[in-house]
Formats: sequence, structure tokens, C-alpha cells
Amino acid sequence: MAKPPRLIAGHNAAITGAARGIGRATAQAFLAAGMRVAIGDLDLATAERTAAELGPRTVALALDVTDRDSFSRFLDASEEQLGPLDVLVNNAGIMPVGRFLDEDDLAARRTVDINLHGVILGMKLGLARMIPRDRGHIVNIASQAGKFGTAGIATYSATKHAVVGLTESVRGELRLMGSHIDLSYVMPYIVNTELGGGLGHARGFSNVEPSEVADAVVEALQHGTVEVWVPRSTRRAYRLGTLLPRSVAEGIGHLTGVDRVIADADVEARREYELRAARSEPALAGAPEQAQIGEQASG
Repeated sequence: MAKPPRLIAGHNAAITGAARGIGRATAQAFLAAGMRVAIGDLDLATAERTAAELGPRTVALALDVTDRDSFSRFLDASEEQLGPLDVLVNNAGIMPVGRFLDEDDLAARRTVDINLHGVILGMKLGLARMIPRDRGHIVNIASQAGKFGTAGIATYSATKHAVVGLTESVRGELRLMGSHIDLSYVMPYIVNTELGGGLGHARGFSNVEPSEVADAVVEALQHGTVEVWVPRSTRRAYRLGTLLPRSVAEGIGHLTGVDRVIADADVEARREYELRAARSEPALAGAPEQAQIGEQASG
């Protein structure tokens, strides 16, 4: 007999990178489930607008996930305004597109700092608050690029592989400790957000909406799911691919166009996002690099 879903109404959540996209949709889904939500984002003005639109159980707070002090202040303020942290969603991330051989070193550092070090920091700081109470749930937003190597986003793919491995490893440590804290990682296909804009399409695969990812996060909280695929059907494709000889799996990928989805990205359609992503870590921001990243996408 299946266990009934856990009650999450009344719980307090903090979400990184939640001013827009998946983070915003997740905040909205949490509110619909009766939770209170702290929206953290480097773009505080947009976060404040989002919080105002979502309603009174939402607060907007400044956050740079690459800075320990900033992350600590975010979680401190979240707990001061909402109450003890029950859920942390590490969602903040960027995805510069372009050939690996053309990638600027600062762009690579920025991607690793935000997508991986930001998650590492979030988990350490979140667990420090949850372990003494022996309750809580951390959800890391990864990607299906964390299971498949994807041409055109090599460094991004590397960070998402790392997030999957990090989550599994820390989960193992918590189990050895006898902890009841839950960890999940969510792996969406291409999502219809700015980050996923201008990308190609593969036969048999459809982009997903941010609300679909958000609903999957809510279900993970309710059921304690560790590995979350969005949509669920892509898990079967992954399992089939691991059983087939590499040459056959790669041949199918070529026939369906999966291998060109990122490599054939529309540079102009992504330009505004790429330039905004280039400014997403204050410590590395700089006008010369912004131009370079915009041009790299043409590779």
C-alpha cells in the first residue's frame, strides 16, 4: 500500500535564483501547497516584484550563491521572517552555450562557481540548520545534462553531473549518521525559460514548462523522492541508452537530433540571456567578458 503524501502546508522554504523561471514557478507551487517562501536572487529588484505578485507569504531577499556571507545572511533573514528552514531549493544556475574549445576561462569559472560551488555552499549552510532538528529537505535542481554528456554545454553538463554525484554522496553520509533529512535532485529536459531559449528540438522530445518542474519538486517533498526526472518518460530513454552499445545509442541520438539540440542554438535568440548570465557573479563581472560570452555562443 502506497504511503500517503507528506503534509507540507505550513512549512518554510528558501529558493535560490527564484526571481524568474523555474525558481519563480516553484515558489508559486509551494505557496499553492500552503508553504511560506523566501525568494533569493542576485537581481533583488526583480525578486521583490515577484514576491509582490505572488503574495503575502513570500519575502524577497538579496543573494549571491557564490558568497558564503551572502548565503548565510539569506538563510538567516529567511528564518527570521518566516521561521525555521524546512526546505531549501538550490535552483540558481547559468548555462552559457558554445563550443568547449571556444569557451572563455572566466565563463567556465563563473559556471562552476554558480552551478556547483553555489549548491555546495547551500547544502552545507542548509544542513547546518537542519541537522540539529533532524528534519528538513534539500532539493538540488540539476538537469538531464547531468546524466548525458551534451555537446555545446560541456562545462554546464560537468556541473550538473557534479550536482547529481554530490547529492548522492551527501545523502550516503546522512544515512550513515542516521539522519532523517531528505535530499533530492531534479533533472528536467529543456525548460521553456530564458535559460532554455533559442535551443533546437529533437524528434520525440518536447520542452517542459517551469510549472511542470515545480510540480515535480512538490511531489518530491511529499513522497521523499531522490531522483526526479521531468518528464518521467525520459527516465526510460536513459535506461535504454545505458543498455545499448554506445555506437547504437549515439546513432539513435543522431537520427532524432538529440546531439544537435544545444549545438544548433540560435545565437541571436539567446544573446540577451547570455549577456545577463555574464553579469551573474559580481566577483567576476566585467565588460570585456560580457562581449566575449555573447560571441562564444556563435560557436
